[in-house]
Amino acid sequence: MTAKKKRTSPDPAPKKKTPAKGPAPSTPERVSPPAAAKAAKAAPSQSSALDAAARVLRESGQPLSCPELIEQMAAKGYWSSPKGKTPSSTLYAAIAREVKLKGAASRFVKTGPGHFAYRPDAKRS
Repeated sequence: MTAKKKRTSPDPAPKKKTPAKGPAPSTPERVSPPAAAKAAKAAPSQSSALDAAARVLRESGQPLSCPELIEQMAAKGYWSSPKGKTPSSTLYAAIAREVKLKGAASRFVKTGPGHFAYRPDAKRS
């Protein structure tokens, strides 16, 4: 009986060449603030999806499902999905994570399958 040879995988990525070090450029470059910082200052501050969901639930006073929350958050202008395919699933996961991690300190309480309400004793955000 002959021993089996191990198959070796090809090298995952070729090694990159480092650029040659040359003399420093003689003209100093102008350093400007990042474009993101400029955009953040120009655009009005928009709340996160969780903050907007808490606000909608607090205002409505009743349990809502995540698709209903997404719809109301967009209608009121609190938050809109940045072209996501499943914003309600993402919101559901975020709310469920907050409930699990923070427990009684969470802003949300699960009232039924897929429905959340604002915790009455939660601090105002």
